[in-house]
Amino acid sequence: MALTVKSRRRVATAGVSIGLIIGAVFAAGPVLWMLSSSFKSNTQIFELPPRLLTDTFSFDAYTAIFTNPETMRFFLNSYIVAGAVTILTLIVAIQAAYAFSRFEFRGKRILNVVIVSVQAVPPITLLIPYFGLMVALGLYNSYAGLILTYMVFTLPYAIIMMTGYFNTLPRELDEAVRVDGAGSMTALWRILVPISVPGIVSVGIYTFMIAWNEYLFALTLTRTIDMRTVPIGIQLLMGQHSYEWNQIMAMSVLGSIPVLLLFLFFQRYFISGLTAGSVKS
Repeated sequence: MALTVKSRRRVATAGVSIGLIIGAVFAAGPVLWMLSSSFKSNTQIFELPPRLLTDTFSFDAYTAIFTNPETMRFFLNSYIVAGAVTILTLIVAIQAAYAFSRFEFRGKRILNVVIVSVQAVPPITLLIPYFGLMVALGLYNSYAGLILTYMVFTLPYAIIMMTGYFNTLPRELDEAVRVDGAGSMTALWRILVPISVPGIVSVGIYTFMIAWNEYLFALTLTRTIDMRTVPIGIQLLMGQHSYEWNQIMAMSVLGSIPVLLLFLFFQRYFISGLTAGSVKS
């Protein structure tokens, strides 16, 4: 007997719900285990059968992290590098996107192709050249070296995203400002930027996330402990003879908090910015 339309909808809804539940378990399971393990001792982490919750919660892993100047330095370095990359990327990307969106100039199409092409290059292929370049410029093991390197990978996406967002804004807005005698930069910073907050926030969150989580270049372009970032700090907890798994999990939890807070506080702007930027390019 053929199913009715209503029955097919119920079956489809049930199938989607089951799929979402399974996906949620796979997505949330590792996060819950990481959070739970951060409150355990190494012995409790490896006990059989494994338990998500334990009878006694220990804050020893967090205490070890907060009382260790080296681990606190890892977080400071990550905040400095990720914050600087985000601010500089936004400043450059906003102005570049405004030029691509509002003006016609020689070489515009070529620059567009170059920007898109950079996104297609695997970052690992540039690791050795960038190492040699940073050493030659005297920027090895420095904030400037990491910041400039990260901007190479964050700027193309930021420019493309902001150009698409500016293309959705009517040209009459900045043209009206020019009629009143103001220049293009005034139209950009006083008119377009304030109404482009969703796009700017979405680009800023993406940029911060890339700079905060980056591991490979942070490992290659730094040498001393005082220049390491959080991802490298987590790896350094893996000793030659033993792994401090509870501290690794605790540091992973602390390292996830900044990006999580950004998404929670700016989720509305982030979603609307991504949607608006993809409408027209």
